[in-house]
Amino acid sequence: MKIVIPGGTGQVGTVLARKFQADGHDVVVLGRSSRDWPAAIDGADVVINLAGRSVNCRYTKKNRDEILDSRVSSVRAVGQAIRDAKRPPAVWLQASTATIYAHRYDAPNDETSGLIGGTEPDAPKSWRFSIDVVTAWERALDEEATPGTRKVKLRMAMVMNPDTGSTFKTLLTLVRLGLGGRVGDGRQYISWIHEIDLIRAIYWLIDREHLEGAVNLAAPEPLPHKEFMAALRQAWGASIGLPATKWMLEIGTALLRTESELILKSRRVVPGRLLEDGFYFQYPEWPNAVRELCQRVRREH
Repeated sequence: MKIVIPGGTGQVGTVLARKFQADGHDVVVLGRSSRDWPAAIDGADVVINLAGRSVNCRYTKKNRDEILDSRVSSVRAVGQAIRDAKRPPAVWLQASTATIYAHRYDAPNDETSGLIGGTEPDAPKSWRFSIDVVTAWERALDEEATPGTRKVKLRMAMVMNPDTGSTFKTLLTLVRLGLGGRVGDGRQYISWIHEIDLIRAIYWLIDREHLEGAVNLAAPEPLPHKEFMAALRQAWGASIGLPATKWMLEIGTALLRTESELILKSRRVVPGRLLEDGFYFQYPEWPNAVRELCQRVRREH
């Protein structure tokens, strides 16, 4: 296949492009500043749009505007390129995020019964921005008319892989420093997906023409932050993990120029549609997944 990945220079794009190329596919990675999106998309079999400014920053007005605009404008650019194409792609996989769902502990969010966030009484008002971004992102996709191209919204959880700069590597660094303990009360759910299952799920969505709309890309077993970090410490062999209170986290994230929402929001998300369609996860549970990831890190050193 010819697979075009706008915004494919980030963590997820790197994971996908590496595997697609190894499997013998023709992969074209487009940066945000690339001017050849229409030419690249014409004749492609698959477009996976991952373009968008990182949310790992402080939510100043400038950054908020850039985060929103980069997502919506890239969707519109891809949609226009597909409409102009003489041979449009069969499928458009559009990045979204599991952050769209409500901050909750009581029940998991799937694509059918999950609660969209923004009105939770126990969620800070500042978290509303993330919901507004995702809903605008997905609405932009809905508004793009591409009759010959199937559209799928990839509501991704945190992708776990051992690459430099990845979420997993950041968490492992905290563990190695003795800081990988409970954050806040530790009850907030962590939704995640192993990179191997992410790749397998993307292939699954490419191959199955009946799947469109929102699809959760998350392992079926989310777990509270306290248990998540305990499993990581055990897999690495770390005996100590100092906890961090909420006020400590607020200071730390401010110093690191990021937002505490990324850690404190309870993202309890499950892959309802994938499971219903017969997809099986190679790493459905975090303890097995984290052991494999830690083994790979050790082999690399």
